Amino acid sequence: MTYLFIAALAYGIGSISFAVVVSAAMRLQDPRSYGSKNPGATNVLRSGNTLAAVLTLIGDALKGWLAVWLTAQFVHSFGSQYEVGNEAIGLAALAVFLGHLWPIFFHFKGGKGVATAAGVLFAIHPILGLATAASWLIIAFFFRYSSLAALVAAIFAPLYEILMFGFDSNSIAVLAMSLLLISRHRSNIQNLFAGKEGRLGQKSKDKSL
Repeated sequence: MTYLFIAALAYGIGSISFAVVVSAAMRLQDPRSYGSKNPGATNVLRSGNTLAAVLTLIGDALKGWLAVWLTAQFVHSFGSQYEVGNEAIGLAALAVFLGHLWPIFFHFKGGKGVATAAGVLFAIHPILGLATAASWLIIAFFFRYSSLAALVAAIFAPLYEILMFGFDSNSIAVLAMSLLLISRHRSNIQNLFAGKEGRLGQKSKDKSL
C-alpha cells in the first residue's frame, strides 16, 4: 500500500504541466497549439518568450527532482518502519516521469519528458544529472537541435547510472525513462533524417503568435 501511495503521489506531481500553467499565467498562447504542439520548454521558447521557457524548464525539472527527493527522504527516515526499500526511489522516478508524459490533469496529453527526466537524474545523484546534462549541452551547442541532444542524453543516461552505481532498481527506472523518451521523439527522429527539424531558438512560423 505504501508503494502505491508513493507511485500515486509522484504521478500526481508529474502531471502538473508547467508549459501550460506558465503560458496561461503569462497570458501566452497555449503551447499545445503551435510549433511542435509539445507542452515543453523548447516549444514554449518558440513563442519568443524566453522567460516563459525558462520557468517551464525549471518547473518541469523541479517536479521530477521533488518527487524523487521526497521519496528518498521517506525511505531513509521511515523505510524500515514501513517496510519500504530503495526500490521505492526508482518507482517514484518512473511514476513522476509517466505523469509528465500522460498527465491526469491535462487529458493524458503531456510533454516529452526531457526536463523532468533531468530533474529525476539530479535527485538520484547530482553527478549522474551533471554527466547527462553535459551530454545534452555538448550536442545542443554544436548541432543546435534540442531533440538530437535529448536523444543522445537518453542513450547515455542509463549507461552513466550503471557505470557509476552498478545495476539496481534506479538503473531499471532510468532505462525505462530513456526508452520512453526516445519513443516520444519518433517524429523528431523522422524530421532529423528529413532535414525538417526545428533548431533551438527558432521561432514558430505560426502567424497567430
